[in-house]
Amino acid sequence: MRRLMVLGCVAVLVACAKKEQPPAADTTAMAPPPAATMADMAGKWTVQVKREGSDSVILTYELNATADTAGWNMVFPGRDAIPLRVSPMAGDSVVAEAGPYESALRKGVQVWTHSVLRLQGGNLMGATVAHYSRGQDTVVNLRQEGTKAP
Repeated sequence: MRRLMVLGCVAVLVACAKKEQPPAADTTAMAPPPAATMADMAGKWTVQVKREGSDSVILTYELNATADTAGWNMVFPGRDAIPLRVSPMAGDSVVAEAGPYESALRKGVQVWTHSVLRLQGGNLMGATVAHYSRGQDTVVNLRQEGTKAP
């Protein structure tokens, strides 16, 4: 009889026990923003160049970007287009290299540039390292900010 009572109590406890539910999915978490694509960067951009650590614009040029890695170029005022070698997009960034070409800032001096560009808030932001063939500062760090032409 005692066994029967114990088994009955165990059966009641098992029947009354609540099963744990898995935690509900967190629907308040923000999804990461969609990654930018080459097509998002395509278009004509007016780019302002500043020395790192300064807010003074030292140069403005036009960047022509395509939806793939071919056909990108930059055009300084009064000069022919300079082709850019562009790597495929990695994450939110594109790497663009140019040169050697005659510097727009240092007459008669050759320069080659290495830039990393990304879209931020609808603007094209970037950092550039300029390598000059001669002069006092042969390596200069620059910042770029571009606005897209309508």
